[in-house]
Amino acid sequence: MMDNVSVITIFYLSGLNEKMSHRFILFFLSLLCYCVILLVNITLIVTIILDKNLHEPMYILLCAFCMNGLYGTTGFFPKFLWDLLSPVHVISYSGCLVQALVMYSYACSDLSFLAVMAYDRYVAICRPLQYHSVMSKQRLIKLVCFSWFIPFCIIGTNICLTSRLKLCSPYIARLFCVNWIIVTLACFPAETMVNSIAAYITILLYVSHGVFIVWSYIHLIKTCVNSKENRAKFMQTCVPHLLSLITFLFTILVDVMNMRFSSKQIPLPLKNFVAIEFLVIPPIMNPLIYGFKLTKIRNRLSKMFYLSKLLMAPNVGFHTARDEVLQAEMALVRMAEGTMYQEHAAENRRRL
Repeated sequence: MMDNVSVITIFYLSGLNEKMSHRFILFFLSLLCYCVILLVNITLIVTIILDKNLHEPMYILLCAFCMNGLYGTTGFFPKFLWDLLSPVHVISYSGCLVQALVMYSYACSDLSFLAVMAYDRYVAICRPLQYHSVMSKQRLIKLVCFSWFIPFCIIGTNICLTSRLKLCSPYIARLFCVNWIIVTLACFPAETMVNSIAAYITILLYVSHGVFIVWSYIHLIKTCVNSKENRAKFMQTCVPHLLSLITFLFTILVDVMNMRFSSKQIPLPLKNFVAIEFLVIPPIMNPLIYGFKLTKIRNRLSKMFYLSKLLMAPNVGFHTARDEVLQAEMALVRMAEGTMYQEHAAENRRRL
C-alpha cells in the first residue's frame, strides 16, 4: 500500500448516496437553482455594463462581486449535475485540486469584495468631499485586482502544499473536493504541519478582513446618527451590503461548523445541503438584494422589462415603445427629484 500512495490519479466522492429516483428530483432542482443563479447575476452584470449612469465605483464593485459568484458556482454545479446522473462519482486528481482552488478562492474573494465595498461606503459617507479622488478609476482597478488576485495566490499556495503530500486513500466524503479533507488523507501526519500553518495564516488574514468591515461600519453608524441625509444614504446603499455580508458569513460559519464538529447522527442530505449552501444562497440573494434595494438598478431593470414588454405587444413599434419608456423614465426622475427635494427641505427645517 505504501508503494502505491503516490500514484493516486482519481478521487471517489462519496457524499452522494441517494437513490436514483431521488437523484432525478435533485437534478432538476439543482439545475433550476443554477439557472436562477445565472439569470439573476448575468442580468445584473449586463444592466451595469450597458448603463453608463451605473459606471460608478459602487456599481462596478457590485458587478465584479456578481462575476465572482458565477465563478464559484461554475466550479461546482456542472460537475454536481453530472454526478447526479452518473452511477460512479469520480474526479481526477488534478481536477479535484482545481475544484478545491475554485471553491476556496471564490469564498475568499467574496470576503475581499465585501471588505472593499465596506471601504467604498465608508469613504462615500464619512469623507464625501474626497470620494472621487480616493475612489479614482486607477484605485478601483487595483482594488478589484486585489480582491481577485490575492485570494487566488493565497489559496493556490495552499493547494500547492497539498499537492506534495502522499495520500493513503482516494475517498472524499463530500459532494466536492475540499482542501482540508484532502490533507487529512495524508499517510504521514507530520508532513501536514506546513499545511496547517498556511491554513491558520489564511484564516487570520481573512478574519482581519472581517475586523476591517466591523471598523468601517462603526464609523459609518457614528457618522449617520446625526444626519438624516446620511441615514437615508446608509439605508439605501449600506443595508444591502450588510445583508450580503450576514448571508455570506452565516453560510460559511455553518459550513465550517459542519466540517469540524459534524455528528454522525445528522442525516446525510442535511449535511450535503449545509455543505453547499454557501454556493447557493449568496449567489442568488446578493443580486436580488441589490436589485430591489438600489434605486438606480431597480429603475434601470424596470425600464428594460417595460421596453421588452412593449416590444412583444402587438402593433407596437420600436419607436413607440422607446417613447413610452422615455416618458416613464422622466416620470421616475421627477419622482426621485421630488423625494430628494422633500428630504432636503425636511433636513433644513430640522436644522433651523
